[in-house]
Parts: sequence; C-alpha cells; structure tokens
Amino acid sequence: MNQPAPSAPSAPSPAYTRGAALPALLESRILILDGAMGTMIQRYKLDEAAYRGERFKDYPRDIKGNNELLSITQPQIIREIHEQYLAAGADIIETNTFGATTVAQADYGMEELVAQMNLESAKLARAACDQYSTPDKPRFVAGAIGPTPKTASISPDVNDPGARNVTFDELRAAYYDQAKALMEGGADLFLVETIFDTLNAKAALFALDELFDDTGERLPIMISGTVTDASGRILSGQTVEAFWNSLRHAKPLTFGLNCALGAALMRPYIAELAKLCDTYVSCYPNAGLPNPMSDTGFDELPADTSGLLKEFAQAGLVNIAGGCCGTTPEHIAAIAKALNDVKPRKWPGQYRDAA
Repeated sequence: MNQPAPSAPSAPSPAYTRGAALPALLESRILILDGAMGTMIQRYKLDEAAYRGERFKDYPRDIKGNNELLSITQPQIIREIHEQYLAAGADIIETNTFGATTVAQADYGMEELVAQMNLESAKLARAACDQYSTPDKPRFVAGAIGPTPKTASISPDVNDPGARNVTFDELRAAYYDQAKALMEGGADLFLVETIFDTLNAKAALFALDELFDDTGERLPIMISGTVTDASGRILSGQTVEAFWNSLRHAKPLTFGLNCALGAALMRPYIAELAKLCDTYVSCYPNAGLPNPMSDTGFDELPADTSGLLKEFAQAGLVNIAGGCCGTTPEHIAAIAKALNDVKPRKWPGQYRDAA
C-alpha cells in the first residue's frame, strides 16, 4: 500500500515581522543555541572595579555580579563572548539580559538602567550576528527574558502561604519595558527562559502580546522551563505536561527545557515534551552536575554533553540544542559538530496527509 505523501508544513501562525526565516530553517536542520554567558564572564575574573567601570566608580553599593551591567561598562567583553559562540557554530545567541528587569535590578538599585541595559545588550548581539551571518548560515539574536528573583505563585514567608512579594501587573510592566528595549536594539525573537513559576511566564507572554499589539510587529517566541529536581516538576509544582498545556496558547515557535539538570537527567522530560508538543522542541541543559574542581564549575566535558545531545537528536527529540550553566564555546562547537548530520524532530500531525 502506498504511503500518502507529506504536504508542505503549515505556515507559522501568526506571521512574523522578524525571525521569519526560522521556521523554514527548523524544518531543514537542528539549530544550535549558544552556551552559558555567566560561565564565560567568570573566565575573565572581573573584580568590583571592572564591573563599575569609570561611570560607576563611585556607586554607593557593591555591584560585582551584576552581569547585565557589563553590557554598559565592559561591552567589549560581552561582544567577545558572543563572537566566540558564533565562531563555534551557534545559529542563535542570547542577549546578556537574563536579569535585566526592574524587578531583578532592584537588588542593585539600578532599576533606572534597565532600558539601557537591554538596548545595549541587544545592539551588541545584533552587531556580532551581522558580522557572522552569511546567506547560507544566517544568525539570530534571541532577546533573553529571565524569571526574576521574585515569584507570583510562591510565598516568600513559610508562615503565610498567601503572602506575595510581587504582583502579576508589576511583572507584566517590568517584562514589557525589557522586551521593548530588546526589540529596539535589534532582537529577532524572544526567549522566555529558565521558567520556574508559570505565572511569571504568563506575565512575560502577556507583556509580549501587548508589545506586539502596540508596535504592529510580531517576533517568534521561544519558551523554556526548568525542571528543578527528580520529581519532574518545575518549582511552582507543574509537571512538564501541565506546563506545556498552561502556555501552549502563546503559540511559541519552540518549547523546551533548560538549566538545573544535565542532559542525562533531563532526557525523560524532553522525551515527554517531544511527544506532547505540536511545535519545535528546544533543549539546552547544564554541563552535568556542579563540580567546584572543574574549570567551568560543572562535570561534563564538551564530548560528554555533545554525545548526550546527539543521542537525543538521533531519537527524534529535539529541534534546537545548546547549553546552559557550565557550557562554553568548546561545548557548543562539539554539539554543532555532533548534530550536523542528524535530521530534526518531526511531531505528530506536523504534515497533513495528502488527499
């Protein structure tokens, strides 16, 4: 009996004003995301003075560790890190904006710098991508939107389960301001990542919808959650299936997992998403378990992480692969090489049966 021929893949919905080439690329090959920004910054061994730069030399609070500020005070370092990942083969690089919201920057008293942090970070990534892009291998800037240190679903007080230290509207406003500056700086898509509280993620997605309505532009959205332990749940209590069902209404270009776990421990949850999701699946794990004796602070060498992700790819589980904490350009180069000839995942119903 003849098998029905596949029809063309359905068009992305809605149409994108930027990043429009991504769906077609995802049809043809597994795309490579970059690795850890924080791990690379640690290699530079920056002290308090380096974080401050000339502009903030007299700032009254300690700011070492505010990595997002480096896009302003040490832009050459951030640009260099982007270029190392692009040279390693990354198709998509993340902006240095994981904590560049007013909610997160309140820890340093730098809320008023958020717009500049995001704008400059996006410009740095944009310039690096433009330098490395070719007609055969375009590169893309993902505006990184992190979870914030405050959660809308979980009480900060064990004696008062109803207490909250942030509201949905506060998060929505913070995410809107961040996304607006990222878009102005040249981001091709948004990556709402390291989600441990689904309500926080909903606030980010609501803000993105508002921004798209206000600007008339619509960018692809990647969503990536974090399974925090062997329970298979994110911190706010959802299984990966519940997590997907809670956010699938946003029609993300990709849906997946990152951080907290190495690839070996992440595999069953990626396999579950691969069966559930009617969109592309992303996976960028940590480089194994923490190891203070390692140069990167994590166990896995590039050959380890790339070998595990190759197995994921050969099993038909992923469309985008990269690295999170502990991964370096060496890891990304190994992943890109290992996955180069592996076909991307297809999900059930991706192609309609021909009549």
